[in-house]
Amino acid sequence: MTRRISRLLPAAGAAVALILGTYAATLPGHAADITVPMSNGIPTLAPLVERVAPGVVSIAVKTKLDMADNPMFKDPKFRRFFDLPENMPPQERSSVGSGVIIDAKKGYILTNHHVIDEATEIQVTLKDKRQLTAKVIGGDKDTDIALLQVEAQNLVALTMGDTTTMRVGDYVLAIGNPFGLSQTVTSGIVSALGRSMGGSIEGYEDFIQTDASINPGNSGGALVNLKGELIGINTAIIGPAGGNVGVGFAVPTTMVKAVMNQLIAYGEVRRGVIGVNIQNLTPELAKNLGIPAMEGALIAGVIKGSAADNSGLKAGDVAVELNGKPLKDSSDLRNQIGMMTLGTSVNLKVVRDGSRKDFKLTIGKPPQQTVEAKAEERPALAGATFSNPEPGSKGVRVTNVERGSPAAQSNLRAGDVIVSVNRKEVTSVDEFSAAMKASERQTALFIKRGNEDVLVIVQ
Repeated sequence: MTRRISRLLPAAGAAVALILGTYAATLPGHAADITVPMSNGIPTLAPLVERVAPGVVSIAVKTKLDMADNPMFKDPKFRRFFDLPENMPPQERSSVGSGVIIDAKKGYILTNHHVIDEATEIQVTLKDKRQLTAKVIGGDKDTDIALLQVEAQNLVALTMGDTTTMRVGDYVLAIGNPFGLSQTVTSGIVSALGRSMGGSIEGYEDFIQTDASINPGNSGGALVNLKGELIGINTAIIGPAGGNVGVGFAVPTTMVKAVMNQLIAYGEVRRGVIGVNIQNLTPELAKNLGIPAMEGALIAGVIKGSAADNSGLKAGDVAVELNGKPLKDSSDLRNQIGMMTLGTSVNLKVVRDGSRKDFKLTIGKPPQQTVEAKAEERPALAGATFSNPEPGSKGVRVTNVERGSPAAQSNLRAGDVIVSVNRKEVTSVDEFSAAMKASERQTALFIKRGNEDVLVIVQ
């Protein structure tokens, strides 16, 4: 079972098992300039930990849980049985996580988005026991990264390392606040690189996998190399019961840095797109398309009017390089494009019919994904929600129709696919919205409903 590190562990009530034991081993790094200190003839990482630990903080968060959203509290019988009031007031919830000081002068602290999501109060505790109130600069749900800021003197910041030079087998340390136990250090290695946990296609996942123990409360903490450089923000684990089984994940600093820069500039991440639907190559596809190595991203579709369409990219092209760097797969292309700001120019090399071609594109604004019909714009569609088609599909999907709404009375149904408006093909909600605004009072919607072709006339 895949599971995010606990979305904040309640500060009280956690049961902790203590395991006592001894461990001694030499932990060399692959870089030639790394040496492990000795203490009484025994290898030790204590000097390294003493240097970087002040840069890792504990984060205590308070949120308010709206009891009205719980279906149990909406049941009159349940409320009467427990003698609960009809209008349940919001309940305060306390939880804990970790963070990493990344700029001592400005007081910037990195953590996970899920740690501070919907927080009403955030308190940061430093290694020297100082407690500070933090404000949120911004957060990004897709990468699970957030940026906080505190006002304080004499902070200690960690330096970001270059994760592009990491190798599987490199030694790492995880520092954080598991189960509310502040300043806990665990060791391990880089188990794998470029991991995805099977998130949605909208997610941006390029995780470092490690066997350094990561547990609930470690969220937002530091993963450092033996130079003491920050190489990742600990984010998630896979565990059958939510505990550590040696499979933890951290967002690499290459991705963190790109997100952080946008959070500082805009308070959010403004992602762009080039307008393609992509998928991974299979051995058979690579052979048929004349790709010698099974690396790159297959362009399965090109969105009309997008940067990719305007540049001449076609379905069937295989993107193999971005700005001169080889692409591993479709996730690699999506992650890199997704971290770039609007207006950025990129050079994309593709393989088409066995030949390599270069294309220059400008990162554009993502198309609108969903739209809810407004009664004042088209009363007959009020109560309906529309979304873009799935990759490889055509038409605009009707995702929801409220019972008894004007849209339902107009014979629209959830699951319908609107192929055209007044015989003009629509392939996105943007095109659908534009076509509806440009149409006359009576509009003909040509719809695919299962195996049927349906014509719906809306006023």
